[in-house]
This record gives sequence, C-alpha cells and structure tokens, in this order.
Amino acid sequence: MHKSFKIKENNHIQQIDTTFLKKRNIYLGVKRDDLLHPLISGNKWRKLKYNLAYMRKINKTELLTFGGAFSNHIHACAAAGKEFNITTHAIIRGPELDNNNPTIQFAKHCGMNLHVVNRIEYRKRHETEYLNALQERFPNAYIISEGGTNEHALLGCQELVQSLPEHNYLVCPTGSGGTLAGLIEGSASTTQVIGIAVLKQAEYLNEEIKKLSAKANNQTNWQLLTEFHDGGYGKFSPELWQFCQDMSHTYNLPLEPIYSGKMMYALWQLIEQDYFPSGSEIIAVHTGGLQGLNGLKYRGLI
Repeated sequence: MHKSFKIKENNHIQQIDTTFLKKRNIYLGVKRDDLLHPLISGNKWRKLKYNLAYMRKINKTELLTFGGAFSNHIHACAAAGKEFNITTHAIIRGPELDNNNPTIQFAKHCGMNLHVVNRIEYRKRHETEYLNALQERFPNAYIISEGGTNEHALLGCQELVQSLPEHNYLVCPTGSGGTLAGLIEGSASTTQVIGIAVLKQAEYLNEEIKKLSAKANNQTNWQLLTEFHDGGYGKFSPELWQFCQDMSHTYNLPLEPIYSGKMMYALWQLIEQDYFPSGSEIIAVHTGGLQGLNGLKYRGLI
C-alpha cells in the first residue's frame, strides 16, 4: 500500500514588527515555509511534491538525483525517501565521501544510496547520453535534476502563492530559478515578484526562468536582483552572518546565510534605501534549508 505523498501544509506568516518598518509604513510578513515539515522543509518539499506524484504516475519506484555533499536537496530527497518508503539514490560530487559530514550522515541514516563520482563525471549530469546510461543502470528510478527544478517543481511553488494574505511584493531567494518561476506562475500580474540571486553572475537565470515560466515571458511584473550575492554561492560576509544572528535573537526568525538570510539581508538594505513605496505589503518566502547550518558549523565557517 502506497503512503500518500502528503504532509500537513503550514500557512504560518510571521509579521516582522519594528519601528524600522513602521516609520516607512511598510508591512513585512515572512512566509515560514521552513516550518512545513521537520526534515523536508520549504521549497525542497514544494519542488518534490508533484515530482513524487509524477514518479508514481509513470510507475517508477525509486528516486535518483544529484548534489554536492552539503546539498539541501539531497537532504530533502533522503528524508522524503524515509518518510514515504521510497528507495533513493544520489550521485554525489566527490572526489571522495566524508562520512563525518552531517548531511551525508543524515542521508545514510535515511537509507539513501550514495554514489560518489569525480568532478569530471559530475559535470555530465545534464547530458542526455549520461542520463540515458544512468537510466539503464537504475531502470526503476525516476531521475530529478540537481536542485529539483523542473516543470513538476513549479506546480508546488505555484501552490504556495494561493495560501498567502494580500500583498503587492513577493520576494524569494533564487538559486536555480525554480521557486521564482513558480511564484511568477502563481501570482497575479499586479504583484511584483522579486528574486534575490544567491550566486555570482546570475544574469543567465533570467533566461532559465523564462524557459520555465510562460508568464515570465509575457509579463514585466518580476525581476531578479543580482547584486546581493555577498561573494557568490555558499559565500557570505561577517556582516551577513551577524544580520542572521540578529534576526534570530530579535525576531525569533532563524536564518542561514546561503539562501533566506541572503534574501532578508538584501530586503533590509532595499527597505533602508526606500526601494519600496510607503504602504507596501511585502511577503518574503523563507525557503527553509536551516539544516545547512550544521554543515557550516562542521566546516568551521560559522
């Protein structure tokens, strides 16, 4: 008997209440998608939900995906495998596996099968020939790309919008562009949708988002801000990490400096610069990924 691919949805919006916002007449609510599930959090669950349904539809019984050793996506897929009793495989970028890494330990604990490859092989992860060879090697596996972004992922991110209170700005951190594309698809044309790129030289994502979202091609109510990457993917300044800690202490809003912390820090600076007009109602999406803090601690980065 299949376990249904459902988790209890949580529509928690946390209002940030501070004179910094009040004096500018701005409402800021944080959509706490990090609280969706204790282990499969935020946009990773949004992206997996309809992928798992599609996997079942095409009669595949296993899941195969790709990621680095500290990947939130790997963590979420491993957790989903345990939760829904699915055999999971991950092609991990090597060259070797560090068994003390908390993400790897967790994946193993969930029963995920880890296949370590060197960086040269890992670069082939988008190539049809390589993917066909993997499909032959794992005939029962449904293959999901690194990060989990595809057309099925968009449906889950689109759904997020339907649960939100009224707002005229919707902001999210952007890595692969899937969450932003889904939010554009789900939003009214009167809503301004803003992605904060978490990696360097992310301008190319504009084209990726247009490939994913038909609305993104036809509407001008969205933009990707690329100047808040703070050094590049996985990098962050002492100021950004201090901001994350301050938000946690002052507003009880836990953040990590790779995704949601970067977005909130950018948002704070934009508000400071009076980017948003008086009367703006902003919703910022906390996409989860707090498990990444363990990896940063393990590497001595925080």
